[in-house]
Amino acid sequence: MNNPLVSPGLGVIVWMVIAFAILVFILMKWGWPVILKALDDREKAINDALNVAEKTKEEMAQLKAHNEDLLKEAKLQRDELLRNARLTSEQIVEEARQRATAEADRIVENARENINYEKLKAMHDLKNQIANLSIEIAEKLVKTELSDREKATDFVTRELENAKFN
Repeated sequence: MNNPLVSPGLGVIVWMVIAFAILVFILMKWGWPVILKALDDREKAINDALNVAEKTKEEMAQLKAHNEDLLKEAKLQRDELLRNARLTSEQIVEEARQRATAEADRIVENARENINYEKLKAMHDLKNQIANLSIEIAEKLVKTELSDREKATDFVTRELENAKFN
């Protein structure tokens, strides 16, 4: 078992320790700072990414709350618009109803006035016709009464007696 890898000699061990020490020195002088800087930069980038993610999460929560507020406000505005539209339509309907009622009342009043006017006109015409008929009848009666001279004088005397003078 004289394998040089399993049981190295003292010279190999010294040279290995020297080579190892040179390697550690070179790594410490030029390698470790670069590696540590790269690790620090990576850690910083990860922390920055986590901070950005946290800020984004907070912003998203704020945006969501803001969107919910906007949605509530929009619903309130919609409800207000619907309520106003309903009130306006009710007012328009009520105004139309009042105008229609007023117009119907006016038409009924005009019809009553026309009926009263026509009634008065008909009564006036009827009175005129009655007066005309009365005059015609009186003429005929007077003609028959006054056709005889004696009857005529009796009639005139009787009428003069019945007439009262002021």
